[in-house]
Amino acid sequence: MAIPEPATQGLAPFREWSTWYRVTGDLSSPKAPLVVLHGGPGAAHDYTLRIARLAEQDRAVVHYDQLGVGLSTHLPERGADFWTVELFLDELDNLLAHLGIGDGYHVLGQSWGGMLAAEHAVRRPYGLKGLVIANSPASMKLWREECDRLRRELPEDVERTLREHEAAGTTGHPDYRAAEKVFNLRHVCRISPTPAEVLASDAKTEADPTVYHTMNGPTEFHVIGTLKDWTVEDRLHLVTAPTLLVSGRHDEATPRTVQPFADHIPDVRWELFEQSSHMPHIEEEELYLQVVGSFLDSKDSA
Repeated sequence: MAIPEPATQGLAPFREWSTWYRVTGDLSSPKAPLVVLHGGPGAAHDYTLRIARLAEQDRAVVHYDQLGVGLSTHLPERGADFWTVELFLDELDNLLAHLGIGDGYHVLGQSWGGMLAAEHAVRRPYGLKGLVIANSPASMKLWREECDRLRRELPEDVERTLREHEAAGTTGHPDYRAAEKVFNLRHVCRISPTPAEVLASDAKTEADPTVYHTMNGPTEFHVIGTLKDWTVEDRLHLVTAPTLLVSGRHDEATPRTVQPFADHIPDVRWELFEQSSHMPHIEEEELYLQVVGSFLDSKDSA
């Protein structure tokens, strides 16, 4: 289905920089708006835009580009000490205040966005009515272990190519990038050809990989950045917001990486999308919108 056009777009001043955002639907709707946190870090909002169709259910949907990517301020000269979880938490709080929705909203975070959403939720923000953690690990240690396992299931020549180029530090080589695509088609997005909005996000990461390379690393499965030891497992009991977990049967965020959310968040349910990998919002779009929409509807009065 077509991605709906935004009702408004703008720039929210954030310190000396700007956060670009778009709103689909009407923020004055009786239903609490949904704020979508994209992945990466540094992947841009584009690949999550089908979630904007929740506006068809009379709910405003807010997308934004996190600092360092897309239409927000780029800071390629900044180093690892600048790109922190706390920076992106502050940016989210600033956007909520700018839009005037801090007293009542939902958050949906996809991949890294779900990690950020969990960090937001453990702080127990007053206005958070519902939380959707989509295709996200509770710990990067678990993520790295599971990616290693998934890599061992790749064809032997593909895995050998990946290991050789990682050891040599030549992860930009065309052979490495071709091998990366084999993994991605299994565990990131199983739709071929790759949807246009996913290509758009990929292009923006390629254009400025500062955040992605600094915090994550060169690929989804070779995590050598500052997030490599991140975890929220020990704080999940602090989450008070009702929570929906989303993952795909073929997801790089395997059940083992998601399980701590299910084990430790007090009010939680988990939806596994059988025909999806890392992007069920694209791979099983209609079912995804139905499941997420119903969950949010049930939490609006909370």
